[in-house]
Amino acid sequence: MARRLRWVRPDERAWVAGRLREGAPVRELGLELGCSTRTILRIGAEAALVRRRLGQSRLRLSFAERERISRGIAAAESDAAIARALGRHRSTVGREIAAGGGRRRYRALAAERAAQRRGRRPKPSKLAGSGRLRAAVEDGLERCWSPQQIAARRRLDYPDDQQMRISHETIYRSLYVQSRGELRRQLSAQLRSGRSTRRSRGRAETRGRIAAMVAIAERPPEVDQRRVPGHWEGDLLIGRAGQSAIATLVERQTRYLLLARLGSDRTTAHVIDALAQRIAQLPAHLVQSLTWDQGRELAAHQRFTDQTGVQVYFCDPHSPWQRGSNENTNGLLRQYLPRKRDLAEFGQPELDQIAAELNGRPRKTLGWATPAERMEALLR
Repeated sequence: MARRLRWVRPDERAWVAGRLREGAPVRELGLELGCSTRTILRIGAEAALVRRRLGQSRLRLSFAERERISRGIAAAESDAAIARALGRHRSTVGREIAAGGGRRRYRALAAERAAQRRGRRPKPSKLAGSGRLRAAVEDGLERCWSPQQIAARRRLDYPDDQQMRISHETIYRSLYVQSRGELRRQLSAQLRSGRSTRRSRGRAETRGRIAAMVAIAERPPEVDQRRVPGHWEGDLLIGRAGQSAIATLVERQTRYLLLARLGSDRTTAHVIDALAQRIAQLPAHLVQSLTWDQGRELAAHQRFTDQTGVQVYFCDPHSPWQRGSNENTNGLLRQYLPRKRDLAEFGQPELDQIAAELNGRPRKTLGWATPAERMEALLR
């Protein structure tokens, strides 16, 4: 005759969990409690899950909350009613039920085990399990494509194949994190930056404050919108071992480039004199302002303004996107002026030739016109 199933009270469940921790046999506990060994094993598994997750974040659902969701589903409560009982948002409950197979298939224990599996760290990388995808990524890196370009091309080339999709962040992690060996380490040299380690974005500001500097927030709105010409962005391009430099100036509306040779002298007096000499050949209405980062080489910006009439604005710390045209141009210049070269070797005529080449390149942002053509039109 089949044994009649009985409901196990909360105090009995706690007693079973305690006896199991002491090593009591499952069969004996079942006979003593009058239930099946399967019930005893389920009680033990639930208690183990609760113990493992005692220190979990309050932001994550607990096993007790999942049990409440299961009881709410059995009582035909809505997602909103279950959420109110738990003090959670309705969408949290809805996502949890959907992840557990929907209302007809949701079970608290199965959902808890699935959450445990999803929460395991470190997660295996997608590149670790797909030789075809890894080969495609390595091929892109060897062709000097950026991880973002590789990821975008995977979506275009394989629109219906999810296994060939990958994010650029996954590629960066595989290259830079030593514990991940999915990609060959030497491929990091093919990146545009050439770095073998990742640079943190959370660096603390260690430079001293520049006296009387005018923040970029005070720059007129027409400069931000590139409505009028004559507003420039500038920075230094540094050479080998930080011993040499070149000053770069980019006009925001036309993307026109000027280069100034500094040699191995990066003092503020020398930088200011070099910049003033380069812009002296332009009419005053085409040189109205200059946006610079917070490098000490422009600490004497007030003297520069008095000498040239050009107002200097300074970017926020570690915010290169605030002078994006200059940053983009500096990246293009590295093709001609590599980091490992001594930039003092380049004379001003050579730098003028490099600038002329870049100013002669068609730009998509200019409707495929060249910076030289746009500047020539302004000068006429």
